[in-house]
Amino acid sequence: MNAALGQLVLALHLAVIAFNVVGLFAIPLGARLGWTWARIRWWRALHVASWVVVAVQAVLGRACFLTFWQDGLTGGGAEDPMIMRLVNGLIYWDLPMWVFTALYLALFALVLWLWKAVPPVRR
Repeated sequence: MNAALGQLVLALHLAVIAFNVVGLFAIPLGARLGWTWARIRWWRALHVASWVVVAVQAVLGRACFLTFWQDGLTGGGAEDPMIMRLVNGLIYWDLPMWVFTALYLALFALVLWLWKAVPPVRR
């Protein structure tokens, strides 16, 4: 049961990462191509809020809480299913925490800049 929940947390984590990263490209591209969804306020606020969580955790020197949940549920061992090990290898890089902190803060600054450069609109 715990392994299945761990896999569910991993899937959620992957979805959050995809949402955060895709938004970085989709917002400016959508603005350039006139896609109205790129300026939807609630979607953009959710994107900023998600990046706030990432940036705060980085500044506090902590890994994502989803990482802790997944690891607590699965143990993060070699007995994990192959797809789980593959996905873990894609999203968990063996780099010093300061690298992630700098990267996440730079990307958070980009998200804030996008809010100004491509302002959302109320519906």
